[in-house]
Amino acid sequence: QVQLVESGGGLMQAGGSLRLSCVASGSISRINVMGWYRQAPGKQRELVATIGSGGSEYADSVKGRFTISRTRPWNTVYLQMNSLKPEDTGVYYCNAVLSTALNDRLYWGRGTQVTVSS
Repeated sequence: QVQLVESGGGLMQAGGSLRLSCVASGSISRINVMGWYRQAPGKQRELVATIGSGGSEYADSVKGRFTISRTRPWNTVYLQMNSLKPEDTGVYYCNAVLSTALNDRLYWGRGTQVTVSS
């Protein structure tokens, strides 16, 4: 069974830093794009950052403050969040396009809460 598990969320004051991690596990033959999304209360889920063979992309709101990275064997993706702002508060979800013996599909983690106080 394929799953994505996030960790590293918590409560932080504005200006502080947090590092999120997401590990993909299961019968995976190839990991393609991985990324982070977030959802603030009362708002739609939005893209934060993605990383793949073509490089990384960021939402304008986090450029210069957040950094997405992956480590060998490429099943772990991180989101380093610096200079946090109250508007960064939300549930952060990891996602990944994974190839298994059956198909390629998009998977989501259950999310980790990030709360930034002013």
